[in-house]
Amino acid sequence: MTCDYFLTFAGLFKKPRFFHHFAHFASGMDITAAQLAHLLNGTLEGDPNATVRQPARIEEAREGDFAFLDNPKYESYAYSTNASILLVNKTFQPSQPVSATLVRVDDVRTSLAFLLEKFNDIISPNGAPAQVAENAFVHADVQIGAQTSIGAFTVVESGTVIGENCNIYPQVFIGRNVRIGDNCKIYPGVRIHHNCVIGNNGVLHANAVIGADGFGFALQDDGAWKKVPHVGNVILENDVEIGANACIDRAALGSTILRAGVKIDNLVHIAHNVEVGKNSVMAAQVGVAGSTKIGENVQLGGQTGIAGHLTIADGTRVQAQSGIASSVKEPNQALFGAPAFDYNDYVRAYIVFKNLPELQKKVRTLERLLKEIQEKA
Repeated sequence: MTCDYFLTFAGLFKKPRFFHHFAHFASGMDITAAQLAHLLNGTLEGDPNATVRQPARIEEAREGDFAFLDNPKYESYAYSTNASILLVNKTFQPSQPVSATLVRVDDVRTSLAFLLEKFNDIISPNGAPAQVAENAFVHADVQIGAQTSIGAFTVVESGTVIGENCNIYPQVFIGRNVRIGDNCKIYPGVRIHHNCVIGNNGVLHANAVIGADGFGFALQDDGAWKKVPHVGNVILENDVEIGANACIDRAALGSTILRAGVKIDNLVHIAHNVEVGKNSVMAAQVGVAGSTKIGENVQLGGQTGIAGHLTIADGTRVQAQSGIASSVKEPNQALFGAPAFDYNDYVRAYIVFKNLPELQKKVRTLERLLKEIQEKA
């Protein structure tokens, strides 16, 4: 997606009449296909006056809804959906008649994200008006930027600096000397421990823990484990999003760092001194052990486990439930298995694995026939 396309989006929303149309749409009033196509810089096929008032899944949509198609697995629903408007890629070539009015865009996912963000902002505004709740505890020396809200029963300790236009929801704990950038959303139950840094546009979902001690213990002569203090911190750069109940551990020394644009799903654990490169993503229940360096644009499927002190090359893609036990040095590989190896090799090997009982029977039959031939010779 080009920068110009995003600038087009921004420009349209600077025009009051388009924001007015979308505000009506988000609040339950109608928006036409022509208005939607103009808003998304798309092309229109069908009735320009078709109207919708809410988004819906393509398989569940009713008349008056708009739906989208970006996955070929769902193409069959395009021919049976009751949606009034269907958002599709410009490359989509229907094999059957489509009753819905089509709005064609360069990238469905990007356009949908834009629409749903605006829809969410209007139906669920970013918290209460900027204020500090009376029953929040905020230390006297805390610096709070303009238009930032702090919810009920939140605790903000000494030395912390919070930027502008942030929404700190109720029951959040923010420790000493934390730095939080502008435009952040910190949902209920989040814990940000002392000295940690959150960049601009950060999103921390409910009950995420940033900066708990890493799992570090020294084995003693008597078999006991002595705790190793963790005196480092966590740094989340700009545009990082952390899922609910995820845990990002502080470094023993230095920093655990998630670079700009990283997206972490629910229930992910990032251990001490890990570094995650720009725009990498991790699905639910991924675990990354200490001091591992993950490159940029890495994609880790759910329940992937990565051992400690490894290096994972840029662009690595790991299938769900895989285990990485050694460094990945070649970029842009697709891996699968435990321990993980080349994705295509794994799929071929798994097909063989499933057929092992039948293959065993064939081998035994061949061995018996070979023995009979040898005996007759």
